[in-house]
Amino acid sequence: MEVVHKIGRRKTAVARVYVTEGTGNITVNKRDFSDYFTTGTLQYKIKQPFALTETEGNYDVKVNVYGGGITGQAEAVRLALSRAMCEIDAENRAVLKPEGLLTRDPRMVERKKFGQKKARKKFQFSKR
Repeated sequence: MEVVHKIGRRKTAVARVYVTEGTGNITVNKRDFSDYFTTGTLQYKIKQPFALTETEGNYDVKVNVYGGGITGQAEAVRLALSRAMCEIDAENRAVLKPEGLLTRDPRMVERKKFGQKKARKKFQFSKR
């Protein structure tokens, strides 16, 4: 098996994932993934595609991720890994799709409008 390269995005975070056969090492930005994503929730999100496809410990993963916050980055990595699992074995799609792991979340931050304090919040209005 050669290297499988996939991209995942969430808000402004972009994750590039390189999956090879190995022993289950996950490296994020040249650091161990448990050092980069410190909370258990984020670590669970990253391992989710492997857990659902029952391939934990079968692949080595190298991740480059930038932009956004830590949660957006974790979800971007999850999407990229899910896409990689589908390319490795097409039968994985039937497992991942019902869980919503192959859907790109389109929600982005709404832009600030001129004449307003934020996207929807207005400056204080004084009638008199």
